[in-house]
Amino acid sequence: MRRHAFRGAGFAVPFYLGFLFTFVAPLGYALYQSLFSIESGGLGIGTQQEVFVGLENFTRGLQDGAFWAGVVRVLVFACVQIPIMLGLALVMALLLDGITRRTAHRYRFAFLVPYMIPGIVAALMWLYIYSPRLGPLTDALEAVGIHADFYASGLIWISMGNLLTWIHMGFNMLIIYGALQAVPRELFDAARVDGASELRIALSVKVPFVRGALVLTGMLSIIATLQLFNEPLLFRTTAPETVTKSYTPILAVYNQAFDSNNYHYAAALSVILALVAGGASFLFYKLTNRAQS
Repeated sequence: MRRHAFRGAGFAVPFYLGFLFTFVAPLGYALYQSLFSIESGGLGIGTQQEVFVGLENFTRGLQDGAFWAGVVRVLVFACVQIPIMLGLALVMALLLDGITRRTAHRYRFAFLVPYMIPGIVAALMWLYIYSPRLGPLTDALEAVGIHADFYASGLIWISMGNLLTWIHMGFNMLIIYGALQAVPRELFDAARVDGASELRIALSVKVPFVRGALVLTGMLSIIATLQLFNEPLLFRTTAPETVTKSYTPILAVYNQAFDSNNYHYAAALSVILALVAGGASFLFYKLTNRAQS
């Protein structure tokens, strides 16, 4: 038995090595860097040296109003965008589950195409679509008497939300669809014998069985939203007066690290953001589990 256990653990070694070098080690290094700061001698024009400051960077980060404003901004955005995206993914998965598997395979691939496009390329494509001078969407709305500036402060989150929903909806649909495939088909037949309609079967039989998949996709979406970077960074090139340097927490970290050259403070903000993401995911998990029970 011990020999078989060691053999089984051997298959997990590549995962643990990858997890160690791509997650644990960078997080540990960021935590180490956050305990230091760069100080200059004299009147600020002397030789710079790295000094140990303990938790000073964390204290500063907890008092950074611009950083926390970005955190609140993306959390409010997540409360609106994530339910819409998961609701659409659930509807798509239910529709796919209602057709034959051969036909579903074709549609499933088509729905995954946006997710397979690199995020930067997708953002650049939608920036062109939103463009007031070159994009077709603005002209189409103007033709029916609607004037819309997709880079204005009132519409910028809607523009990014549409982009993120378009990219990630297919991936979340695939997870939910996979959970639907594990539901025993006999339950559907029994419900039909009892006179249940397809809509009733979907709401009362299928949806309860995919709650676990919905919780999983919700947690992943919360973590991804708190790490929004590509889309705001590219939107900043077209609307710098709206998308500021600290518009999202990751933009604030990026600004501190590469614009202000304050790597140690950026490391502290990164650790704080990791704790916020973990706390938000844990709270979401506990609340959804309580709702299910």
